Amino acid sequence: MNTIDIKPVEFDLPEHGSPEISCKPSQAWARVPAQPSTAEKSALKAEIKALLKARDAVLVAHYYVDAELQDLAEETGGCVSDSLEMARFGRESAHQNLVVAGVRFMGETSKILNPEKRVFMPDLDATCSLDLGCPADEFAAFCDQHPDRTVVVYANTSAAVKARADWMVTSSIALDIVGHLHAQGQKILWAPDRHLGQYIQRQTGADMMLWQGSCLVHDEFKAEELKMLKAQHPDALVLVHPESPQAVVELADVVGSTTQLIRATQTPGVNTFIVATDNGILHKMRQFAPDKMLIEAPTAGNSATCKSCAHCPWMAMNGLVNLRDVLKTGFDSGQGEVHVEPALGRQAYRCIDRMLDFAKTHGISGPRGQGRLEQAHQGVGPA
Repeated sequence: MNTIDIKPVEFDLPEHGSPEISCKPSQAWARVPAQPSTAEKSALKAEIKALLKARDAVLVAHYYVDAELQDLAEETGGCVSDSLEMARFGRESAHQNLVVAGVRFMGETSKILNPEKRVFMPDLDATCSLDLGCPADEFAAFCDQHPDRTVVVYANTSAAVKARADWMVTSSIALDIVGHLHAQGQKILWAPDRHLGQYIQRQTGADMMLWQGSCLVHDEFKAEELKMLKAQHPDALVLVHPESPQAVVELADVVGSTTQLIRATQTPGVNTFIVATDNGILHKMRQFAPDKMLIEAPTAGNSATCKSCAHCPWMAMNGLVNLRDVLKTGFDSGQGEVHVEPALGRQAYRCIDRMLDFAKTHGISGPRGQGRLEQAHQGVGPA
C-alpha cells in the first residue's frame, strides 16, 4: 500500500480594510502523492493510456501540474492549457468522460460546461487558496450588502460563488469586460484575487470593490529580491502573472497569463527570462523555447515566509498513481467524480455563458498579444 504524507500549508487572508469581511488565518493541507520508481512510471503510463481508451475518457491537464501528466495528456489526444480552455476542450471533445488534472474549481467548471458528461479528478481535495479564501456564504452576504454593484468573479472560484455572480472572467477577457461595464457606468464588486483586481482597476479606472483574496504561490514573489536578480541579468525579460503583488508587477516586462507568458519566451532576440509564476509552467516553456534560459523569480530572501514556494501544493497532488486509480476504480465506485448540483450548475453557467457570448460578440477568441511583445503589455490571458 502506498503511504500518503500530509503537508500542512498555511495562508493568511490580510486585513480587508472593509468592516463587512472578517478575514481569519486559515489552515489548509495538501497530500503529497506517492512517487513511483522509473520502472513503475513506465508501467503506470501504459496502464493509464489503456484505461483512457477503455473508459472513453480524455485527459485535460493544467500547465501547473507535473510534467509527466502534461506529456501524457498530449500523447493521448487530450490537452494542456489554462483552466477555461481545459473546460472548452472537454465540451468539444467527442469523448463522454473527462479526467481533469488540476484543482477543484477546474473540475467544477468542466462539469458546469459539460453537465451531460462524467468528470473525474485524481484527487478531489486538490483545491486553491483563492477558492478557499472566498467562502460562498460570506461572499453572498457581502454581495447582498452591495446590491448596487455588478458582481464579477475570477475563474478561480467555486461553483457556488459563480452562481452568485453576474459575470465570470478569465484574465484574457477581464480588462475588456470590466472596461465595458465601466463605460456603462456600472460599479464592480470583484472577487477573489486582490492583486489581479488591483491590476484591472489600474488599467480600466473602474470603480471596483475588491475581495481580499490571494494566490498562495503568486503572493510570495519578492520585489526587492527580483530587483537584485534583474541586476544580475540585465538583458533578461521579466515575465509576471498579474496575481502577483503590485510591486512585482511593476518590475515586469510582460504581464500575462500562463498562455501568454509561455508565448513571450519566443520573443526574438531575447535569450533569458525571469519567470514569476508557478514553476510548473517551465516544462511547457522549455518545449516552446528550448534554447532559452529560464530563471525562477525569487520567493525566498529577507522578506520570505515559511510558505514561500513557486509551486502550488494542490497542483502537486495530481500524480500518476492517483490518476491510474481514478481511471481503474473511480468510474465504478464514484471515487474522484466531480458533482455539481444541477440547479446550482445552471445558475453558475449563466455568468460563464455571459462571458463566452461577450467574447463571441466582440471577436475575442483568445489571449491578446500572442507572439507580439508590444501587445503583451496590453492585457493578460487565461489563468
